[in-house]
Parts: sequence; structure tokens; C-alpha cells
Amino acid sequence: MLLVASAAALGVLGSGLTAAHASDEPASASEIASGAEVTGAAALDGFPLPEDLDEDSEELNDELSEPVPEVPEDEVPSDLGEVLADDSPPEEGVDPAPDPLAAAENDRAACRARILVAKAHGDDDLVPCVVWGASAPVSELRAAVTAWPTPDWCDDHGANGNWYVIRFKGCGVFPADLTVTDPRTGEVMGGMHFLTVAYAYSNRTIAAWAYQVELLEVTSWGAAKGSSAGGSVKCTGKCKVTESKFPSQLIGADREAVGQFFLDTTIKTSPKGQKGEGQATAKWKFTNPKWAGPSTEMSLPTPPVRCDNATPGTSKPGCVMSYIPEMVYAKNGEFPELARHIEYAQDTKNLPGKHGTRRYLTRLTNADKRRDNRNKACPQSLERPPGKSCDEYPFASTWQGASTGSGDFSRRMINATQNEDGGRALSRFYLYNRIIEKDKFLVWIK
Repeated sequence: MLLVASAAALGVLGSGLTAAHASDEPASASEIASGAEVTGAAALDGFPLPEDLDEDSEELNDELSEPVPEVPEDEVPSDLGEVLADDSPPEEGVDPAPDPLAAAENDRAACRARILVAKAHGDDDLVPCVVWGASAPVSELRAAVTAWPTPDWCDDHGANGNWYVIRFKGCGVFPADLTVTDPRTGEVMGGMHFLTVAYAYSNRTIAAWAYQVELLEVTSWGAAKGSSAGGSVKCTGKCKVTESKFPSQLIGADREAVGQFFLDTTIKTSPKGQKGEGQATAKWKFTNPKWAGPSTEMSLPTPPVRCDNATPGTSKPGCVMSYIPEMVYAKNGEFPELARHIEYAQDTKNLPGKHGTRRYLTRLTNADKRRDNRNKACPQSLERPPGKSCDEYPFASTWQGASTGSGDFSRRMINATQNEDGGRALSRFYLYNRIIEKDKFLVWIK
């Protein structure tokens, strides 16, 4: 169970989280894009089209703060190692895809060295060491994951030691072992299999984020029983620690040690157009009355968190994870002609942006370039039948558009109202997901 106090604290970030952190999910493409799956087209009245949003616009500040519907069940989180939201070089010291289990052999080597030093000095104090990775049976790890409340999209993967991210949240379950060794004989005098369940949360309207780690005992025996853990956090890149709570706490079959941290971005609030990544790393050690000193140190970095004040339509800063969102249009929704055109463009003309691929679209915010895309794909000289307007794909608001892209594009005369309202839905998707210049995204036709 997570700290009940954390719900109120994270609520300050506008996340509306419960103590279990399992029910409130961030907005996805289909929540905010598809008229059939979100709201009627009337809800889009007055919402600007992507080509009408200037880079310096602040007209959507109030809209950005509006609540969004719950996440659909079919949103699939990304393994952090698979994709990154953009191709920008990371901030100095920021690891774009942290993988603590990759350091397991280094952990073991450090432990062996510590035991050898203690033996050489004739110490008879027990030597505690921690190592990422698990020697516990998979069934025991799975049972432990199931026993503690974690978001479904996180614990479905078991304790595999990977971060999984959606646009405003990250989660991972990381197995590890604590061993206690007598340096004189080399005999292992105790051990603990435990899980670190890690959560990171950002917010679309606040330049801050939260990070929480829970250490959960799977099994323990001998000199490892009765151990406590406590630690701290540091921040690398464009961030600073504003609150760190990880006091020493006893770990047992019915109690967990919890560390809770809050971080602010250090990007400038003006001028508009700033962005920067930060990464928090939790560090902790184990202690026990049976040992003379603490264990070796464990550390677990979050996924990079990007904060910006560069989202067209708002001056409000906000922060996102390295997740590539998807815009959803439904063929049985309110924009069926638009959806069918995009489906044709992706499937028949092999144009980029299709769900399930890595041929991403990237946002274009420069007004002149967007206008060039629009004019090349849908020049005013083209005849528009009554009630129809020209729709182009890839969107004029992407670098893959008719002028700024490869030159391959598709155009079709479709219902003018569907075209305009579908474009407004795209603007909302950009805003709610804080999709800024050259951010990647996909388009999913259902």
C-alpha cells in the first residue's frame, strides 16, 4: 500500500491521484481526438485549427486546465527502451533509457570486493550487499506484484525491471536481492528478495513532477530479517529537488519502505519557447541491528521528464514523459470521411504516421511552413464541390506535409464540417499532450 499522505501531496500537482495511484490515467489520443469516443463536435466550437495556432499564442490557457475523460482500456504503454519522444540530444547527465538491471554484474563485483576487503582486515562484521536482478522464482515475484496495488498497465509486465511510460506517468517493477555474508567464511547468513515499485508523475499544466519508490519484501531469512531502508534523491539536468522524504523504515512481509520526492523544472519561465529535461535518481541503503554498517547503495533513475513553455496556444508550463502519443479518428465516429481518407493515405499510398509503426509524424509550428504545406496540397485553384473542403495528409501542421516533407501526400474533398471539426480535434490533441515543435506522434484509425 502506498502512503495515504501521498494522495494529497500529488494532488498539489493537479493529478487527482488516489492513495493507490491505480485509477486516474492521463489523457490519451482517443480521449481528446476522436469525436466518437470523447465529445460531440459542439464541444470543439471555437477551438482553433492547428494552422491558426501561432507559436506565441496563449489563447488556450483555460482550455488546457479542463479535465479530460478517463483513459481507454486499449492504450498501450511504451517500454522506455523502445522509443523516445524526440530526437533531441539528452541534457548532460540524463540517461534517456535507464536500465538498472544492466548494472547487476557491477553490483556483484562491488559486493565481492567488499567481502574480500573485510576478510583481509580480519573483520568479523557481517557484510550486507544489494544487487539488481532476482534469484527468486518467477512465481514468487509474480505473487508479490499481484499482492500490492499497482496500475494494471504496469504490473501486467511482472517484475521485469523495465520502465513503462504513458504521456504523463511512468511505472516499473524492479527485482533485487539483499545478501548478508560472513567475510571470514564466505557463508551467506541471510537474504531478502525484494521488489522496488517505482512511479513517476508529471502534469500538463504544472512545471513540476513527483517520484515515488516502494520497497516490497518477497521473502527474507536469517540475518536479513528485520532490515530497514532509507535514502534520498538527486536531480540531474533541468530540475531541482523541492521535497525529499525517505526516512529509514522497517521492511517486512506486511510493511514496505516508501520514498517520496517532488521536483521542479529549472527552465526559464520566459521567453516562451523554453524546454528542458530532468531526471530524478532515488538512492537508498539497508541497515539492520545485526550488522555494523549499512549495505551497498542502490540507485534508480526515473525516465527523463521534459518540461516546456513552448506549447502553442498556452503560456502555461507543463511536463511530459518520453511517450509517443497517438491521435485517434474513428470510421464510425463524427469524422468518418476524414478517417477514411487518412486510412487510404496510410494504407494505399504508404504515407507515414500509421499506428503500430515507427514512421512517425512530427509537429511543425512555423506558420509560414504550415501555410506552404497547405497551399501545395490544397491550392485555392482547386474546385471545392458544395459542402466539401480539401483535406490533406500528412497534416499541414507536420514536417511530413506536402511542402516540407518528401513531396508525397494525399488530398481528397471531404465533408467540410467534418474536415474543420476534425482539425480542431487535432489541435486539442496537440494541446493536451503538450506536443511541441518536432515532437513525434502517430495517427490511429479505428
